[in-house]
Amino acid sequence: MGKPSGTASSRRGFLAAAGLTAAGAALALTQGSAGAAPSRRTAATASRVPAEDVRHARTWMAWPDSTSIWGRGTLGGVQSDIALIARTIARYEPVVMCANSGSAATARSLCGSAVTVITSIPVDDCWMRDTGPVFRTDGAGGLDAVGLNFNGWGNKQTHAKDARVAERVADYAGMPFAYADFTGEGGAIEQDGSGTLMATRSSLLNRNRNSGLSQQQLEAAMCDAYGASEVIWFDGVKGQDITDDHVDATSRFLAPGGALVQMPLASDNDAFAKDARKQYQALTQATTASGRPMGVQTLQGPDYGRIRSTNPDFLASYANFYVCNDAVVCGQFGDTRADAAAKAALAGLYPGRVVEQLDIDRLGTGGGGIHCVTQQQPLP
Repeated sequence: MGKPSGTASSRRGFLAAAGLTAAGAALALTQGSAGAAPSRRTAATASRVPAEDVRHARTWMAWPDSTSIWGRGTLGGVQSDIALIARTIARYEPVVMCANSGSAATARSLCGSAVTVITSIPVDDCWMRDTGPVFRTDGAGGLDAVGLNFNGWGNKQTHAKDARVAERVADYAGMPFAYADFTGEGGAIEQDGSGTLMATRSSLLNRNRNSGLSQQQLEAAMCDAYGASEVIWFDGVKGQDITDDHVDATSRFLAPGGALVQMPLASDNDAFAKDARKQYQALTQATTASGRPMGVQTLQGPDYGRIRSTNPDFLASYANFYVCNDAVVCGQFGDTRADAAAKAALAGLYPGRVVEQLDIDRLGTGGGGIHCVTQQQPLP
């Protein structure tokens, strides 16, 4: 998830207090031997999470229906944005929407017949990037899935259903599943598919997720789960949004040896703007798992004074785009010059793909974007 307009408030405002839960109130998950460093997989032999731009079998999404989380005045607009995203992606690849039985009819009505709505995987909220499994390929036609032990971003939100989503998605897809030896979310980790990860310490090296792990142990567990061998760390921003600064709103991999950072305006000096500049500097000095220098592209963020929303927690992240089969789906926020420049930049970075730019302002008021609510299942 992304950045606010320069206030110290949360990007999602931690949503509604009624949606919060005390630590440990949600379903407990087994995380393996959290105090011990697991053996690191070697990129040459292990299954790995591929880059996002490989061909997909389908996209997984989740249907929000909780007024205690979203509020009665906001929920309908968020549902409309989720439906718009789902219908758009469904023009390029299959979409499976997980919905609770009581709201499935609404989901089907808004999403249309091109989106498959199922009720066998109950959900608390819509953030499938964080709650769903990460899928791995073995290079020989096999797939498996890994769950990241979702705990409501450090027990900040109710998540008893969402804690089971990863396992249930894997079961529905009919593939082997295991839990990773750390706690985190899919939006907290970017992978290039060739052995390199990037993440923020503020989100993952945080006692609300991984209090028993040192950075070395956490890094080894991440590499084991993703089939990687190198982690590029950013400091991030702790405690100012529900995710503790997910990397996928600011920095993304474009390819092995290539990354993109959404940059703030020169006049922006809030914590997230400063963090973005630090991420850019870190990447320009980083190398990949194979030892290649990292090539870094920049994507100019919008002027928060020119976007449609005046909500201080609004996320206006072009970098939170989603790559699906033959398309790139990203947000547009009302700063027409920046919107057009972002669309042109993504078209240049992903030649041969249609760039679909959507008004997702209702979702943005919750601090999330298109990448946050999607999870790709690659072809074997």
